[in-house]
Amino acid sequence: MTLWNYVATTGYKRANVTHSCAGNFTDPIERNLIVAKCSLIEIYLILDEDLQLQHMIDVPIHGRILTLELFRRHGEARDLLFVATERYTFCVLQWDAETSDVITRVTGDAWHPERSPTHNIKVGTVDPDGRLIVFHISNGTLKVFPFTNAGQLGEPFNIRVIQGHILDIKFLHGCGKPTVVMLYKTMFIKNWRFEVHAITVDSVTKIFCVAGRGWLTQDLHVGPHLMITVPEPLCGVLLFCKKVICYRGPGGQQTITKEPTTISACGRVDLIRARYVYGDHNGNLLTLDIAHEGKKPTGLKIVRLDKTSVASSISYIGASVVFVGSSYGDSQLVKINIPADEIVPRVEVLKIFENLGPIADFCVVDSERQGQCQLVTCSGAYKDGSLRILSYGIGINEQASRVLQVVTGMWSLRSSTDDPYSTFLVVSFISGTRIWEMNLENDLKECQIQGFSSDVETLFCHDAIHDQLVQVTSNAVRLVSSTTRELCGSWVVPADCSIIVATANVSQVLLATRGLSLIYLKIGDGVLTEVVNIQLECDISCLDINPIGNNSHYSDLAAVGMWGGIGVRIYSLPDFIVLTTDDLGQAIPRSVLMCSLDGVSYLLCALGDGHLFNFVLNTVNGDLADKKQVSLGTRPITLRTFSSKGAIRVFAASTRSTVICRRYRKLCYSNVNLKEVIHMCPFSSAAFPESVAIATREKLIIGGIDDIQKLHSSILPLGESADFICHQERTKTIAVCNLKDKQSNAEGSEDSGRLSISLLDDQTFKELSTFCLRQFERCCCIISCSLSDDKKEYYCIGTAYKRDKEEATGRVLLLSVGVEDKDRILVLIASAETCGDVREVEAFNGKLLASLFHETVCYEWLSESRMLCPSSYSDDRVINIYVGGSIFEIFSKGEEDPIEREEGSVESEVEVVPEQWEKCSHEIERVKCYFTSVDNDNYMGCDDSFNIFTFRVNENMDAGGGTFKLVGVYHLGERINRFRKGTMGFPVIDGVDDVERIPAVMFGTSNGVIGLVASLPEDEYLFWEMLQTNMRKMIKVAGGVSHVQWRSFYNEKRTVAARNFLDGDLIKLFLNLSLDQKEKISKAVGVAVEALMERVEELPSLH
Repeated sequence: MTLWNYVATTGYKRANVTHSCAGNFTDPIERNLIVAKCSLIEIYLILDEDLQLQHMIDVPIHGRILTLELFRRHGEARDLLFVATERYTFCVLQWDAETSDVITRVTGDAWHPERSPTHNIKVGTVDPDGRLIVFHISNGTLKVFPFTNAGQLGEPFNIRVIQGHILDIKFLHGCGKPTVVMLYKTMFIKNWRFEVHAITVDSVTKIFCVAGRGWLTQDLHVGPHLMITVPEPLCGVLLFCKKVICYRGPGGQQTITKEPTTISACGRVDLIRARYVYGDHNGNLLTLDIAHEGKKPTGLKIVRLDKTSVASSISYIGASVVFVGSSYGDSQLVKINIPADEIVPRVEVLKIFENLGPIADFCVVDSERQGQCQLVTCSGAYKDGSLRILSYGIGINEQASRVLQVVTGMWSLRSSTDDPYSTFLVVSFISGTRIWEMNLENDLKECQIQGFSSDVETLFCHDAIHDQLVQVTSNAVRLVSSTTRELCGSWVVPADCSIIVATANVSQVLLATRGLSLIYLKIGDGVLTEVVNIQLECDISCLDINPIGNNSHYSDLAAVGMWGGIGVRIYSLPDFIVLTTDDLGQAIPRSVLMCSLDGVSYLLCALGDGHLFNFVLNTVNGDLADKKQVSLGTRPITLRTFSSKGAIRVFAASTRSTVICRRYRKLCYSNVNLKEVIHMCPFSSAAFPESVAIATREKLIIGGIDDIQKLHSSILPLGESADFICHQERTKTIAVCNLKDKQSNAEGSEDSGRLSISLLDDQTFKELSTFCLRQFERCCCIISCSLSDDKKEYYCIGTAYKRDKEEATGRVLLLSVGVEDKDRILVLIASAETCGDVREVEAFNGKLLASLFHETVCYEWLSESRMLCPSSYSDDRVINIYVGGSIFEIFSKGEEDPIEREEGSVESEVEVVPEQWEKCSHEIERVKCYFTSVDNDNYMGCDDSFNIFTFRVNENMDAGGGTFKLVGVYHLGERINRFRKGTMGFPVIDGVDDVERIPAVMFGTSNGVIGLVASLPEDEYLFWEMLQTNMRKMIKVAGGVSHVQWRSFYNEKRTVAARNFLDGDLIKLFLNLSLDQKEKISKAVGVAVEALMERVEELPSLH
């Protein structure tokens, strides 16, 4: 890895919902749903007709959002949005109706040198009437920002309160003066005591006093974890505790018992009655009704509804529709149906918003070794835990499907030559041909075309001039009227041979027969005329006469693929003169296609082994130039053209189907997000414009096709959290750790609480077997490796075992994938007990390194006796182990130095030579860090302050300065849980060789972000840095925090400017700028707008 790095997130939009609220933000009448996702705000319009959500705008915020509240100042018709971040910056956002955009009305910074760590505790709140903003900046201190009459911020001031550790702060409703209610805990006789106090703040005199609300100051022994303020007429608070729910207000108190669960979110769902919906960590959704007479509460009632995702926020949309935002699974739009008798309540899910977060671990699966990888993530938490299978590809939006098998060909036909839409879909089978018609009701019904031969296999079909249709079978070419559907002409093959390959356009037919004949027919009105019949020296494998010149009805060229090592020939029509020949490296083409992409003519030749050749074709003399080859799978490819948004593209159907288009002045190959496709044809109808028909091994699909490659996902629900995952390529399996063992956790089992390791097939994700751990044992790490001279590949697992106050112990397990009754199963080969939990394992020179809490152990594998023989290396507090070549490094926390490096060489004995790490100007503190390596000299790390950094081996180590040198720092704003080398397989582009691809490291975060850090050459980095600098000047983000501030390395002790990193997400925003803005930036960087857009669009190819 070089010194210069490019950071980008994938095309998968962040979906981890942390906060939400609903109100009149964009319009006094129409309501909005506002959703916060870490550092992104999404604004939706709530449609009155069906209460669906219409996305309006995304508002990025330079900060991790901890507070999101709507409020309305006196005299204003619309709500304002208050946003506070973990760095104590805040802003008030307002909707600008003229520009249909969000503007920043007020910004501020409540930073204080004695501030307390936030750790996702709510740090700020705003008065519902817009009079004050209050921040909790340290234990016992609040910072108050008053609003002036003009709606701007006045001079802030601090107030000191005597309360202990504040858990939450909110403003009470219905108070003449702003009144803050605080939930806090204090130490009382060695136990935590929870209390609620209220203070009234006078923003004029800057004096506060304890509010005269005795109903709030009483001791709470039940430990509340969530506080909700109740609006008028009650004007009290709801306190959600482990086993009870308490209401406290000026009119009285009420308490009700509940199941002992932790409440994760609550929201008011009835604007007239005091009804609330809340969710717990088990995913239960319940309603709470506060019965009252005026301000006096008379009772609490809980009604259990149903299961939803584990809620992190709940917002009422209207008409019993609720948005359930989740940080632990998919967010949902649900409708609450409570019958009059309230006996059978239920929840109806209206819409699901997919969420990958939190990602605990992920693995890269490239089972076909074609560079087009899948990512399998351990996503979600609690009951929403799942495996998500992600892959980049062109999406097929299925609109209709039908079960069909063994399709041999497929074509779409029109009812007349000038009809813009397809009417018929012809599907060929070995035993016959079936036809479907799109009727006036836009339904696809099976029909008959009387002139077609339906009892034999069809080799080719096409529209023809004079409102005719052409069908080619093995013994004849039939010309049929598209209006009467009657046969109007035919050409019959001689009796001593049969047609094996055919192609056609609207005025020409080209055939190949078993007698080595190549026959050219001309289509007339009701007649087929044989023009040329020539003999060739070898059999013909494929043909094409797709018109690519100025005449869309006629082709002057014919592409002929041949057996016998001849390859492909270009003939002139109608005289059949050989213009060009290419032997394709003695390979046999199975499909050829002449096409024009973005004004450039190409010849594509697909082989039987999944390789594809492409040439630039000279349409005048037939010359072939600029020959290139790419692999698109392992089986024969079928090539067809289709139209997408007015542009011609090519669909290559194979085991790894691909869409080919011309971008960046080169051919670009984008994966299709479907398993093996057998045949494809365009099928554009009035009901499904620009759609395609696709035949797989199981069914026929009609649907739209995306115009760009996107990240697609599928889900395998687990119903629990999975912690670790590992792929083993040799056995084509995936191991998933820490799932509950079904047998030991069965009802009535005495051995409950045991976890297991599940073995899955890496293609179908079917569970093959499980390996049960000991009671109270859990996996801490897993790798796939080979040891010593043993050619077998093993799953190596480190575990931890702890019960009550016992000292932690663990095991190193060696599992192999065996076969029993043709099924793959997990078999325990060897195990070794450890004196501590095993944090990490790595294979090294045929041995196994295991890092425990206070030592690193090397295990030698004795294959004959099947034993792991240990020897100790290090007694430092280990963070990570890196293995590369003949050395390994141990990153540990020493007594004086933040991080140390040790090198070892395992031959006959172990030599450990400790070296000090340069303290990097103290920019990296002794905090929780996680490291990965790019190579033997370059490393990357992250910390719990959401930063990433790079460092490398110091080349001038002999001159002093330590082993490592810090070279780059950057604030990502995401908590990284896992690094993995490689990419997901972005579009293949001609001219970009695999060996030239830039090294990259992927990461997965708690918010469900899949990101990538790519290493750039210096000249590339300097160019993009110049563009980034100009983009910072051009793009103004809501909230008032600059991009430079946001991306600066930050922790609780210092802030350091980012260096040697680029923000890929910022750079890609160039494509969204107006033409005037693009021209200004283009002038500043000295590159034409069109060329600059091309380079930005080409960025994915760097990955």
